[in-house]
Amino acid sequence: MSFTPEHFTVWAEIPVSDLDNAITFYGKVFDMDLKRDETGPNPMAMFPTADPTKGIAGHLYEGKPSAEGSGPTVHFACPDTLEATMGRVNDAGGRVLSDIITIPAGRFAYCIDPDGNSIGLFST
Repeated sequence: MSFTPEHFTVWAEIPVSDLDNAITFYGKVFDMDLKRDETGPNPMAMFPTADPTKGIAGHLYEGKPSAEGSGPTVHFACPDTLEATMGRVNDAGGRVLSDIITIPAGRFAYCIDPDGNSIGLFST
């Protein structure tokens, strides 16, 4: 028997050294509002989805990021063009690491956030 869920990824957690700075970085890059959430056991900031009952998202939390670029890569949907989102990564204090890579599903680029977390920017 093979396990094949509707959505294999349930959510993603990204450790950051300063939650407020990370909220600012991800908010600028993805043109979204992330707000601190203090209702759980640890402060965090959720990535919004159009329908929280169906969307797969994740959150930022204060923790210890992996050594730069050595952890998993979380790929995020671009709010506009891939090129515009790549520009905002640099402007917000991150770094774009790759040229644009084209695959059958769309295009993406690898980046590093200010804490050294590996992120991907994806556009269909």
